[in-house]
Parts: sequence; structure tokens; C-alpha cells
Amino acid sequence: MRLATFALAALIALPAAAQDHSAMDHAGHGDSPSTAGYQQAMERMHEDMMIDYSGDADVDFMRGMIPHHQGAIDMARVALEHGKDPEVRKLAEEVIKAQEAEIEMMQQWLEQHDKAE
Repeated sequence: MRLATFALAALIALPAAAQDHSAMDHAGHGDSPSTAGYQQAMERMHEDMMIDYSGDADVDFMRGMIPHHQGAIDMARVALEHGKDPEVRKLAEEVIKAQEAEIEMMQQWLEQHDKAE
């Protein structure tokens, strides 16, 4: 009975231990300028994605995807500012170009459908 209780307690503690380990893996990287840039971009994106839903799936998709795409652009700019790998830099430039074009298309769609905020 004691062994079963111990085993159950160990299983219950595993998720918490994994979370603690995950937090430790990221410790020490928080003072990197690129990490700070990525964190700021993600926080802004997540906040901006919390739209007031209209109930119209098309409108809500467009309104939610604009900040999502802007987050990708912001992250790509961090990669360009701090990254050195030519392949990553090329991808970041492509992300910026593609996401800016898609944001423009989504904004135009919202305007054409009188749904722009």
C-alpha cells in the first residue's frame, strides 16, 4: 500500500517537475536582446489577437489573422536584427514580404465588406 501511494504521488508530481525543468531550461536566456525582442513581439501579438468577436467567421478570421501576421513580421525583424545565418535571414525577409502583402489583402477585404474597425 505504501509503495502504491508513493508511486501515485510520484506520477502526480511529474507534470510539476517537468514544468520546473522547462523553466530552468529557459533561465539565463532572458537577458539576450533577441529573446527580449521575441518576447515583446509574442506578447503584443497575443494581446492584439484578443479581438471582440462579431460572430461572423470570415470577419473574425481576418481580424484575428492581421495581428497574427504582424507578430510574424515583428519576429522576422528580430531575426534580421540579431541573427547571422543566411538561410534564416532569407526566410525572415520572405516572411516579412509575404505577411505584409497578406495583411494588406485582409485590410482591403475588411474595408470592402464594411467590417474594418
